[in-house]
Amino acid sequence: MSRSVFDQPREGPPGPLTGIRVLDLSAYIAGPYGCSLLADQGADVVKVEPPGGDNLRNYPSTLEAESRAFLGVNRSKRGVVLNLKQADELAVLYRLVREADVLVHNFRPGVAERLGIDFATLSAMNPRLVYCAVTGYGETGPLKDKAGYDQVLQTMTGMCVMQGKRGGTPEIIYGSVVDYYAAALLAAGVSSALYERERSGEGQYVGISLLRAALTMQSARMVWAEGEALDIGRDMRSGGVTGIHPTREGHLYISANTPRFWQALCERTGMGDLLDDPRYASVRQRAQHADALVPRLHEALAARTALEWEAIFGDEVPCAAARPVEDMFEHPQVLAEGMLAEMPHPTLGSYRGVAHPIRFGRTAGPEPFAAPVLGQHDGLIRSHDAPEGAGSAARDASK
Repeated sequence: MSRSVFDQPREGPPGPLTGIRVLDLSAYIAGPYGCSLLADQGADVVKVEPPGGDNLRNYPSTLEAESRAFLGVNRSKRGVVLNLKQADELAVLYRLVREADVLVHNFRPGVAERLGIDFATLSAMNPRLVYCAVTGYGETGPLKDKAGYDQVLQTMTGMCVMQGKRGGTPEIIYGSVVDYYAAALLAAGVSSALYERERSGEGQYVGISLLRAALTMQSARMVWAEGEALDIGRDMRSGGVTGIHPTREGHLYISANTPRFWQALCERTGMGDLLDDPRYASVRQRAQHADALVPRLHEALAARTALEWEAIFGDEVPCAAARPVEDMFEHPQVLAEGMLAEMPHPTLGSYRGVAHPIRFGRTAGPEPFAAPVLGQHDGLIRSHDAPEGAGSAARDASK
């Protein structure tokens, strides 16, 4: 008698995607985290890895037993291992495809066809399948076969030039922002395709690329008006007093672009005399006179620490003391929002991680659970009456 990894639905309150079955064949960040966002909304996600596992498992980590990066982008998934180059293992995937609603992968164009898991092949098996492919550069064009990575696309699309100082060396934006934004586009695109399927009864191809993600993030910069020179300033930073500034201890980000916030900043730092100066009447003017304003602001801020100024400004001046991410584990706002959960894990005992990135009033969704160890749920996809040796490669790889 055959068993399916989908035979054990998730426990807990239903989410808007409860009942949706997702096969995640992707690796690294964009595809896997997009699938975790679907899982956050109640979807039942099964991560399918090759015998060597998702390469993100091998990235440097201060955790000895696991990769912190892998844990962070693969919550709330069951994990199985399949060698899709073996016919019996591919047959297992085909069986799962017939039961699934969504399949996600990030193979380069052409690889899925060689493996026999391209859209045409799988949609013939399951016409309702929403098939999502994550690529570096898209499905067409001269770069379509190239491997794409977050920081490569950052560098290509102008993000690093813009991040660096004017006229200086380009700088990477750390945090895999392109990957994470692509993950959000994945979750949105798949959800939209599932919504459309309710009307048409048919699945479809959904294409996500890091190139599209990187440019979509910069939509306000990607405006070229008729008759306008191409080589113009596209920096949207307001400048002037808006930015990160030193204090007596620590650094403070301040945003004081509206008249109300500018007034409050001046009054609370003892710079009230600046309010009547016509040179500083607008954001643009304050940016133009930053050389005069910023030293005055720094002199005032040096009287107190960043945390003290944060308390003094309160709701009157948008600001934040620069904190390490570790502080978020105990930050009262994060705790009040229930954004962290304790997740039991086979090798770590447990860990705290992100939970509930979206709040739904009626369909809250189940609680998250830990990312799987390699091959953790292999037993749920093996048939009781399978021939001896079927799936042995995957089982051996999971030990």
